Amino acid sequence: MNKVVIQKGWDEEHNRCAAKLYDQAFGEKFKVAIKDKAKRIQVLTASMQPAFGYAAIADGQLVGVAGFQTPEGALTGGMTLTGLIKTLGFFKGIWAGLIFSLFERQARPGELVMDGIVVNEGFRGSGLGSKLLESIKQEARCSQFETVRLDVIDSNPRAKKLYLSKGFEPTKHKQYRSLKHVIGFSG
Repeated sequence: MNKVVIQKGWDEEHNRCAAKLYDQAFGEKFKVAIKDKAKRIQVLTASMQPAFGYAAIADGQLVGVAGFQTPEGALTGGMTLTGLIKTLGFFKGIWAGLIFSLFERQARPGELVMDGIVVNEGFRGSGLGSKLLESIKQEARCSQFETVRLDVIDSNPRAKKLYLSKGFEPTKHKQYRSLKHVIGFSG
């Protein structure tokens, strides 16, 4: 395997690659808001805030991303209703904004919220996701956050198992049964 460097943030030239990785990992969930894959990637590319993420770089290529959110901002914090309407048109932009608002999570004071980890398929199983997760935990320690919160959907037992093995503990379970047909998961 190529030597991989983990770094905080990345050059904006990597935003499109980060957006493509996010779409690979979360595209099924995002497809409800924006059906057209090219438009999803365009919106994600424009919304990326690299200062709120860690990148895994191999031979100059972005191969993994871990995002986070604090009260100061978030990895996809550049996504706005105005931007969605500008990119998608009025009705599709409003729809996308409504759906994305269902996924909105706010960091509480003293809390860092993890905003997803994605790893290029060719690098999965190499421990890269664990290294990115450790970077998020280190960010929380260095920035003196009291807790790190992450959300795992009920249809992703592998992620739940990973986070439990890394010391995370379930603290709350929210049900979305009435929205399952819209957002694709129930809790």
